[in-house]
Amino acid sequence: MLQEIYEQPEALAATIARYTQTGSLNADSFLKIADILRGRQRLVIAASGSSRHAGLAGEIMLEDFAGLAVDVEYASEYSYRSTHTLHDPGLLVISQSGETADTLAALREAKARGLATIAITNNAESTMAREADASLPTIAGRERAIPATKSFTTQLCVLYLLALYVARLGGRMTAQTVSAHLEHLEHLPALLAASLEEWEALVQDIAEKTRSARGFLYLGRAIHYPIAREGALKLKESAYIQAEGYPAGELKHGPNALVSPDAPLVVLATRDDEDPDSLLRYEKTLQLMRDMQAQGATIVSIRTEGDDEALKLSHYSVAVPAVSEFLLPLLEVVPLQLFAYFTALLHGVNVDKPRNLVKAVVTE
Repeated sequence: MLQEIYEQPEALAATIARYTQTGSLNADSFLKIADILRGRQRLVIAASGSSRHAGLAGEIMLEDFAGLAVDVEYASEYSYRSTHTLHDPGLLVISQSGETADTLAALREAKARGLATIAITNNAESTMAREADASLPTIAGRERAIPATKSFTTQLCVLYLLALYVARLGGRMTAQTVSAHLEHLEHLPALLAASLEEWEALVQDIAEKTRSARGFLYLGRAIHYPIAREGALKLKESAYIQAEGYPAGELKHGPNALVSPDAPLVVLATRDDEDPDSLLRYEKTLQLMRDMQAQGATIVSIRTEGDDEALKLSHYSVAVPAVSEFLLPLLEVVPLQLFAYFTALLHGVNVDKPRNLVKAVVTE
């Protein structure tokens, strides 16, 4: 797992190279996507586990960048939903292996309904990639550890690129704006590579200091909420510790009863200084941290480099480089992966092969 965490800069760089050329999107890499999505206003994303969390982040990217109305389904529930919930949507399935039984069933059900389909998988020769109308592979290389790391971040990357492509296709974004977004994305692997060793040492220390915690609540707003859910899933599957991911604004609507010094909060408190909506979410998150600090909660934060306010409100904190709002998830999830890894080691868990789990769920 640790090796694959460290392979993420390379995997992201390879995935970016697959879909771009000299500062623009490579149209050949999006073959058939234009036919599937041009003029379409609705999209359903069906996925399970970590892939579904990537889909939840993709929902926000596609809605904000491209103007699509997106509904994210559990793949295991899709086939049982009414056929009339959305009229003639496209269906996007996401799966690391491309063989996940529930997700493959959702793809086949969509095709039986006559819907256009897209697959994001880490295997361009997988069943889903072959059966979908269009395939958008991640270039993560083989992922052997059961907890998803590099497959997850490359899924986020492909969804970001897809959102830019659909935004350009629909006339919602100029070529110059797309180019600017791509320039920021292309810098991201180097930023991640430069941070990993520092994060490893810092997160190992945080894991040791919180090893006696009986549970964790992970909190994030907007596109950071799916990352909170992903961080909680990583801890559950890797270390066998109860953790839940919530929208930060929902904490006081019940889950706050669980908060205590030995049930820490993991708060995603990053910000994009160029995005007014991001700054508003950040300020609301800071206020929640103030309230929780007064309540006596133990707070672990993921913050943006140079942010002293979030640091002051945290018992433990990890800083990530300053990038744009929709690229922050690709950075902030990595310390959460490391936290799950080191917490698992401290609890004597074989992190690469957690109990009761398999890499690809190929039977329902």
